[in-house]
Amino acid sequence: MDRGLNTRCLHLEETEGQINNCGALSYPIYQTATYAHPGVGRSMGYDYSRLQNPTREQLEKVVAALEGGIDAVALSTGMAAIALLMEIFEPGDHIIAEADLYGGSIRFFDNVSKKNHYEFTYLNCAGDDIEGSIKANTKAIFLETPTNPMMNISDITKIAEIAKKRGLLLIVDNTFLSPYFQNPLQLGADVVVHSGTKFLGGHNDTLAGFIVTSSPKIQEKLRFLIKTTGAGLAPFDSWLILRGIKTLGIRMERAQENAIQIARWLKEQKIVTKVFYPGLVEHPGHEIMKKQARGFGSMITFNVDTKEHALKILESVRMIKFAESLGGVETLITYPTTQTHADVPEEVRLKNGISPCTLRISVGIEDAKDLLAELESVFAKLI
Repeated sequence: MDRGLNTRCLHLEETEGQINNCGALSYPIYQTATYAHPGVGRSMGYDYSRLQNPTREQLEKVVAALEGGIDAVALSTGMAAIALLMEIFEPGDHIIAEADLYGGSIRFFDNVSKKNHYEFTYLNCAGDDIEGSIKANTKAIFLETPTNPMMNISDITKIAEIAKKRGLLLIVDNTFLSPYFQNPLQLGADVVVHSGTKFLGGHNDTLAGFIVTSSPKIQEKLRFLIKTTGAGLAPFDSWLILRGIKTLGIRMERAQENAIQIARWLKEQKIVTKVFYPGLVEHPGHEIMKKQARGFGSMITFNVDTKEHALKILESVRMIKFAESLGGVETLITYPTTQTHADVPEEVRLKNGISPCTLRISVGIEDAKDLLAELESVFAKLI
């Protein structure tokens, strides 16, 4: 039976009725580092929690099922997931990466991966010539779509065709949409990355990261690496993400409803010069998004007319919090210039469209009328 997404967020079919937990609906937290065995060569299925833990394993099965992958590995943070994934490459390998990536990803590539003699070419993957940038040592294409923070939309299917033709891996960071709205593996990607801290956890209270793959070869490499490098997600954090995923669908839908209203409201404000939200029909990626995703998400980026207005907005919000991160139930507003992209060189930020007038909102699940009332109050003081 082909179950719906909300049902799959709640029920992993293969474990129904098989949990020895006294009928508890919440999967147990196996808070243990090691496991006893009845004898030599007679394992109970687990040896040491750096290798695997039942709670983490359950979470990995849920995330893999939601993304349509054969396996998922759960790690301590989203950046730990990217760091582990980069270990599948070798010195001298070349990777084509989206230019408008999360600043932490760029920082890692430029300061850690390059130190390890990886080579990167940054492109606007929504419009630049990807195929023309492929070299003899190119091994992968790394995308975000939508991008962080400028909300550029790349055609995953089209880029997957290029990757497969040239024997490259296609990696997609799917954090902004979550598996509820988008499944890159089904569109031809080989690997999906998530910051599980964001929409999967959904409550701004837990750090986590995921790598999901449809490739047995990559699965084998990742399983070796996670037990070797030791960044697997702890049992209690695994349980918190499992709990968060149960409400993934209703959170994503509610936050998206709010985001559409806020994006439309922002468009009408005199001090707002540009709104970047793929749910708006004028967004250049709107039609691609409709083709490859089931929704537009709840992330909005916008520019105001002056840096002074941007800073005043950040100082004036109250219910909406001026904070980094995204994807939680609370609405957050972020200043990419000094927060998420502070380590990206200024000339690169400006080229990508991130200016001192740029703000990013992660819309939460509050009542839309209350969010709009706060924004109206804040903006009224600026006119």
